[in-house]
Amino acid sequence: MRLQATSWRTAHLRVGSLFALTMLVLSTGCASLGGMAPTDGVPVVAQGADKDADKDAARARAPEAATPSAAPVSPTPTAAAAVAASPIGQTASGGRVGLDSLNPDQTIQFDAPDAKRDLWQRIRAGYGLAELRNPQLVQSTERWYATRPDYVQRMTTRGARYLFHIVEEVERRKLPTELALLPFIESAFNPQALSTAKASGMWQFMPATGRDFSLKQNVFRDDRRNVLASTRAALDYLTRLHAQFGDWHLALAAYNWGEGNVQRAIQRNQRAGLPTDYESLRMPDETRRYVPKLMAVKNIVMQPDAFGLSLPPLENHPYFLTAPVERDIDVAVAARLAGMDEAEFAALNPQHNKPVILAAGTPHILLPYSNAERYLAELDRHKGPLASWTAWVAPRTLKTAEAAKLVGMDEAHLREVNRIPRGMMIRKGSALLVPRHGRHQQDVSEQLADNGAISLQRESAGKAKAKAAPGGSPKAGASKTPNSKAQVASSGQSNRKPAAGASGSGSRTQVAAGAENAVRR
Repeated sequence: MRLQATSWRTAHLRVGSLFALTMLVLSTGCASLGGMAPTDGVPVVAQGADKDADKDAARARAPEAATPSAAPVSPTPTAAAAVAASPIGQTASGGRVGLDSLNPDQTIQFDAPDAKRDLWQRIRAGYGLAELRNPQLVQSTERWYATRPDYVQRMTTRGARYLFHIVEEVERRKLPTELALLPFIESAFNPQALSTAKASGMWQFMPATGRDFSLKQNVFRDDRRNVLASTRAALDYLTRLHAQFGDWHLALAAYNWGEGNVQRAIQRNQRAGLPTDYESLRMPDETRRYVPKLMAVKNIVMQPDAFGLSLPPLENHPYFLTAPVERDIDVAVAARLAGMDEAEFAALNPQHNKPVILAAGTPHILLPYSNAERYLAELDRHKGPLASWTAWVAPRTLKTAEAAKLVGMDEAHLREVNRIPRGMMIRKGSALLVPRHGRHQQDVSEQLADNGAISLQRESAGKAKAKAAPGGSPKAGASKTPNSKAQVASSGQSNRKPAAGASGSGSRTQVAAGAENAVRR
C-alpha cells in the first residue's frame, strides 16, 4: 500500500478495506467553541501530553462551578504547525490539490468552491434537534462560554483536528449535525481523556460498552481512543438509542445516563400518568444538564456574534489521511519519519498504550497530508530495524526476576515498561513488552496484537498455589491485579455490560473532560 504515482500532487492512496479518515484544515488564528464544563464532578485524568488539554478536561465540570483561566491561552503550536503544512501540491494553474482519503480514487481541489465552503455553515444547515421548552439551563451554559473566550479558543483548536471527519460521518448516516458537536461536551475534544470512572476517548466510552461496539482494549492499544473507530462506535450507539426511544433528547439522555435508566424513568412516569419526554423525567442533575449543554453549543455555532465569540473560517476539505503500517514500528520512529513531534503524532494516533505500533492490530496511522508524503518517502529510504520493542508471552507463572532473565532485560526496567508493581508475579500467558533482539525478532501476531493481556498475582499467592494439590485453586491472596488502564481493559476487569437498566458501577459514570459526571454507558 503505497502512493501510486510519481508525484504527490497526482497520487492516489490505496486504502483497500481500511478505514480512511478525512479531517479539517484549520485556518490560522482559531477562536471558538469549547468543551462543556459540567457541575459537581470528579476531575478528569487526561492521558495526553497537551497540558492545556489536560487542564481543560479536568475543569470541564459544570459551567456554574468552574473558574475562569488566569490568562488567555493561544492555540496550540502543533495545530498551527499542522495548518501551515497542510497544502500538498499545486496544479499547473496554481490550484492546490490533494487526496480525499474517504474517496481514494478522487483528488480534491483545495481551491474548488465546495472546498472553500464554511464548515460551520455546513453544520448549521444540518441541524435537526428540537428546542427545549425550558431555556434556563441552556442560557446559563451560553453565559459561561461567553465569559471564557480563551477556553473556547483552545477547545476549537483541538477539535479542528477531528471535526471534518465527524461531520462527514454524521451526514453519511443522515443524522442531525448537532451530534458532531457532542465531543465538545464529552471530552473537550481530547481523545486521550480518561475519566475517574475509566471512560476514555473523545466520545467517552466505558470499557464494557466499548467492547459491545468492537473497540479493542488490551495491553497494546485502546480503540476507545482511536479517532476513526470511536467515532464509528459512538454514531452506531447513538443511532441505536434513537431507534429505541424514537426521540433525540431521550437518546442523548441514554447516552449519558444509560438506556436502562432512561427506560425505567419513562415507565415510572407512565405508571403515574405523567408525560414521558426528556424534560418531564426524573433524572440525575448531570443528565438534566446534558442536553441543554449541547443546545448551548448549537446556539453558539449558529450565532457566535450574539455571545461575543467568533468562529474560525474552517474550510470544507480533509486534513489528513491514512498511511499504511506494514511492519511493527516504534511510535518514536513513525513520528520521526513523518517529521512530527510525538505529541502531535499522538493527537492523531492516541490509541497506543505502548511505545510500539503493532502492524497486525493497527494496519494504518493517521497523518496530515504533507507528513504522510514524507513518512512514505522516508520509510522507503529507511535502513535498519523499525521496531526496538516486541511482545513476549510468559511460558509459565514467573517472578519478575525470572522473566527479566529469560528476555535479557534488567528486572527494574521490565517492571517499569510493563507497569508491574513490586511483589507481583507474572501469570502464565501474560503478554509483556520486551526488547526486540536475539530470538525475539518476529512481528507480533494478529492474535496477540488483538488480545494481549497481562495478569499478575502476589508472590505469596504463588507460593500458596505451589503448595496446593494439582488442580487446586490458589488461596485468598491470589488475585489478578491490573495496575494500569491498559491492563484493566486487557485482563477483563471492567464495569459490567450496561444491559437494560444498568446503573452504578455498571453504567458509564463521571464522564471525562467537558462532559458530565454522568452515570451512563
